[in-house]
Amino acid sequence: MTSDANTSFTTAPVRAAIAGEALIDLIRRPDGSYLPCLGGALYNLCRALARQGVGTQYLNPLSRDRFGRELAAQLAADGVHLARPEPVQQVTSLAVVNLDEHGHPDYAFYRDGVADRAVSAQGLVDACTTLPALQVVCTGALALDARDTAVYLPWLVAQRTAGRCVVVDANLRPSVMPDLAAYRATVHAALAQADIIKVSDEDLDHLAVPGADALARARQLLAANPQAHLLALTLGAEGAWLLHSNGTQCVAKEAQLLNVVDTVGAGDSFLAGLLAHLLRQAQAEGVASFVQFIDTLSAKACQQALRHALTSASLCVTEQGCVPPGWEAAREWSRLHAATQDPA
Repeated sequence: MTSDANTSFTTAPVRAAIAGEALIDLIRRPDGSYLPCLGGALYNLCRALARQGVGTQYLNPLSRDRFGRELAAQLAADGVHLARPEPVQQVTSLAVVNLDEHGHPDYAFYRDGVADRAVSAQGLVDACTTLPALQVVCTGALALDARDTAVYLPWLVAQRTAGRCVVVDANLRPSVMPDLAAYRATVHAALAQADIIKVSDEDLDHLAVPGADALARARQLLAANPQAHLLALTLGAEGAWLLHSNGTQCVAKEAQLLNVVDTVGAGDSFLAGLLAHLLRQAQAEGVASFVQFIDTLSAKACQQALRHALTSASLCVTEQGCVPPGWEAAREWSRLHAATQDPA
């Protein structure tokens, strides 16, 4: 699939800056061999946002090794800007991915002394300072490792203070964290800075959020973070919810079963679709502050953004590896495929 993003994305001002892992997914094939795929949740998000027409910058460095060069080349092909265009000596992160019979991934990570962790809080802050049109910053997933708290948390605080919209995708990987309690505390500290939170039902389990079911837990998490305006809850084949701090609650689910190849990158494509739709809405309305815009979203605007996000994820799971759809592809899919979607 080729990107059909807005053709102006390569020259569009940077409106989103993303910090976190860029790695190689080694995906196990049925014959026991491994297929190397470019990946990492925040790397995927960069690509997905750019393909949907959002000016996007990746803030972390990449390796000078072969994998690092391939990661950089794909970002360039998708129109993502690099805050650190010069490669570093550290090697590229690796993730070994085994898929179960339903296409769900199980990960093992190799992340000591790697390129994407060769970054500092001040470096991230300085890179964002050079972006006059910047409206959204995002991190999550492996960047929420407790061992990297001194890097990402001060940066998030600085971005929130600067009036930018902070987005945190919890995307927990508890099996590879040596201290689960410290990891959980770090994730909660990052969520406490977020204007927009994204979690899956599995994330809520790992975070030990109380509640009878995933939706009740999501409501509890939003209530526990009063600075947040939106919380997106993904439920895999059961669709997704978008909860607003004003009480609006929307749900969307594909009406027909999808031909799922694998789910790698689905959550990243979902978040990219959500942010791309919201940014376009804000731009169309001429709103100066994106944070103020999401604070006053109508139920209809929430539902439209959620549907586009779900569509973006649906298209991704029909491909092997992470192949994020462009804006027009997602719009066309939404037009041709029915979905159940109602304000709750």
